[in-house]
Amino acid sequence: MTTTSDPGAVGENARIRMDKRRFLTKLTVASVGGMFIDGYILGIIGNAIGAVNDELGMSLFMEGLTGAAALIGIFFGGPLGGWLADKLGRKPLFTIDLGLFIVGSVLQFFVDSAWHLFFVRLLMGVAIGAEYSVGWPLLAEFAPARLRGRLMSLSEVFWYLGFMLASAVAYVLVAVADVDWRIVLGTSTVPAVVLFVIRFGLPESPRWLMNKGRTAEARRVAHAYLEEPEDALDPGGVGVRKGTFGMLFSRDYWRATTFTSVFWFCAVTPYFAIATFAASVLADYGLGDGLVGALGINGLALAGVVISLLLIDRIGRRKLTIPQQWVSAAVLVVIGLWPGAPSSVVLICFLVFAFANAMCTALTGVYPGEIFPTEIRGLGTGFATAISRIGAGIGTFLLPWSMHALGGGTTMLIAAAVCVAGALVSQVLAPETMGRTLSETSAPHRA
Repeated sequence: MTTTSDPGAVGENARIRMDKRRFLTKLTVASVGGMFIDGYILGIIGNAIGAVNDELGMSLFMEGLTGAAALIGIFFGGPLGGWLADKLGRKPLFTIDLGLFIVGSVLQFFVDSAWHLFFVRLLMGVAIGAEYSVGWPLLAEFAPARLRGRLMSLSEVFWYLGFMLASAVAYVLVAVADVDWRIVLGTSTVPAVVLFVIRFGLPESPRWLMNKGRTAEARRVAHAYLEEPEDALDPGGVGVRKGTFGMLFSRDYWRATTFTSVFWFCAVTPYFAIATFAASVLADYGLGDGLVGALGINGLALAGVVISLLLIDRIGRRKLTIPQQWVSAAVLVVIGLWPGAPSSVVLICFLVFAFANAMCTALTGVYPGEIFPTEIRGLGTGFATAISRIGAGIGTFLLPWSMHALGGGTTMLIAAAVCVAGALVSQVLAPETMGRTLSETSAPHRA
């Protein structure tokens, strides 16, 4: 004898599933949008810096410092935002950090000195640092295990889209339309305001609520928004735990802290150095004005993160993390040791580097959200962000000086050594988290 399901119940279940998918889509857009504006402000300064320098007459030191201002801000904003996100909640920080960014973005319209520009972009960097520390943890805590890798790596896709769009906007407005550079930099206000509106109405993370002992509220949010609510409610019973900075270096989590920080540092340091000043770097190697090559580098980087996004939940994290770093190191060694290489070979090597480097960079934001526990997920992500921005800042600040004082060959060999260091650390410490729940991936690891 067969039974027929209640059509009303079936329809209600379908509606609930559809509402959850819509929410996850909105949250994903709200999260990856933060990475888009990060890529945008970092891309726009590298392409507008010439116009800024023409008016403000900056020294080489000030040019590098201005280019690195947002990265310096991220260094401070990452840990601070992570600490606040773990203490006060993901939801309030998700709005506050973007409001702070908008303030800084608007102030760019009124810059009248090099130091004024530096401090404004420093403020924007602090906001972006907080964004890293709350956006990825929030998305990780709502995403189902089967989609978590793809959704979180989508942030890197949008980072590159923001970086590339900024390059195109700066070129058109500065080189073609001769628009004032203040307006060019201030264009970041537009996507930030749109993103600010999208974030209204988002709920608090149920995992954070559980960790704070707000069980009833956590259950309500989990069942209303999550595909796998019981996982987020930690039925295993970890209990309420207070996160501290010392936990990052405890016996349980030092491996997670070391790996995420070193891997991220080594992945972004050479990329920021090369990509931020791609046009001038390629011009130094005899590739015309470098514009086409610069667009190619960023275009292949975007292709690399897209491929990682498509594969991350199919072949796992380690296969997209380790080999690509060795490839990046190898092609930079070729450039460094072959000073008389044809320009076509140099260009191909740079393109291969951009592609391989981007594939592993897609994992830099995924890992912290997965392998730190709820009570220090924001702080752990923020700390890794800060360390990575030391590398990005060093690369951005020192590359113009290094190319001038040490030469292209030595500069590329130094970049290759950084890639090798990242590959070695990843080989030893990178975990495999594909398909596992956050309770499993963030469990203490003692060794």
